[in-house]
Parts: sequence; C-alpha cells; structure tokens
Amino acid sequence: MKLLLTSGGITNPSLQGALLDLLGKPISECHALCIPTASYAHPWCTPVNAYRFITGGSPAPMCDLGWKSLGVLELTALPSLGRERWAPWVREADVLLVDGGDALYLAHWMRESGLADLLPSLPDTVWVGLSAGSMVMTPRIGAEFVGWTAPAGNDQTLGLVNFSIFPHLDYPHFPENTLAHAEKWAAEIGGPAYAIDDQTAIQVNDGHVTVISEGNWKLFNPPN
Repeated sequence: MKLLLTSGGITNPSLQGALLDLLGKPISECHALCIPTASYAHPWCTPVNAYRFITGGSPAPMCDLGWKSLGVLELTALPSLGRERWAPWVREADVLLVDGGDALYLAHWMRESGLADLLPSLPDTVWVGLSAGSMVMTPRIGAEFVGWTAPAGNDQTLGLVNFSIFPHLDYPHFPENTLAHAEKWAAEIGGPAYAIDDQTAIQVNDGHVTVISEGNWKLFNPPN
C-alpha cells in the first residue's frame, strides 16, 4: 500500500502533486472510498463532522477533489457483513480517504473489521490519512493523544510504518501544539517521530519515506 499521511488533508499544490504521483493517473479517473469511522469517538466531533468530511464541507480537502466516484466505507458495519461482501469494494478502489478523530478507535475497528489484515494485499492502493487517519499507521501515538480507551489499554496503533506522528503543529486553535510540546511528546515516544503542520505530509512508497511540505515540520529521534 502507498501512503500519504497528512495532518490537514490535501491543502496545497505540493501535497496534491504527491497524491497524483502515488495515484499514477488523474484524480478524475480514480475511484475513492472514504472512511469516517475515527470521528465518532473523538470528544470534539459529532455526526456533523462525518457528514462534512464526506460531502467536502470540512476545512480538510480530501473528498471534494473531483474523484470519478466516491463511496463511504463505515468500518463498524463490516464485521456484520462478511469479508466476501465488502473486500471487493476495497480492492476496486484506487484510494482510501481516512478521516481524523480518535486513532485508537480507528485502529480497533480496522482490526475488528478485517481491513488491517487486507491492507498488505493492496500494493497499488493509496491510503490518504487525515490526522488520526495518518497516526493509525504508526506504532504508537503517545499518551498525549489517547482519548478512547483501547481494549489493550495502551497507545499502540497498527505499526505499518516505523515512525510516529504529532499532527497539527502550530495550529491556531490548538495552542498546546507547539514545537516544544512536540519535543516532549517525542521524548516519551522514544522512536522516530515527526511533528507536522497542516501544510505537510509524509509520503511512503515502496518503503521510501519522503516529507512533502509547504509549511513546518521536524523529525525527532531519527533512526540510525
């Protein structure tokens, strides 16, 4: 799977260029599925947030980029359907657009639904994460971002990449999201970790990690 891990969606031409590079064809020729699941568990979110994400009314450009088709994949529904019903929908999609919210809740339902197990068999599919939709791919999110309590009682997510993400760096409405705060978070994380603002994304393609940015970011605890 190809990853574009954003903090705030496709917010500038550089990020759109990175998305097109991963897709390998115009957005207007691509079929997308959007996943709003993470938003339901975040204390700041309501069903209105999910609606805005799906319809393009949120400040994070993702679902409104001009896809050939756009469907909604609600992970909490999948266990009651059986994989033979929903897996073809995922395999036929060019891109999965994954909303923010609570990363631990999203990780839980990715495991429970079977989507997490399916991802390694999708080498050409592009995953575009927004905030928690990006953090879910990391090994852990850190105590700072724990909201919903996972059954295991820890902060571990899927670990499909070897670095963690502190999103929304210097975001005006999150005064605690400073570089100094991110540095303390990274010290607790221990492993490689990026702080990224909403003009930045991390592209992962064939194991190669590239930071795409028209804003601010920092790598803490770089790997040897």
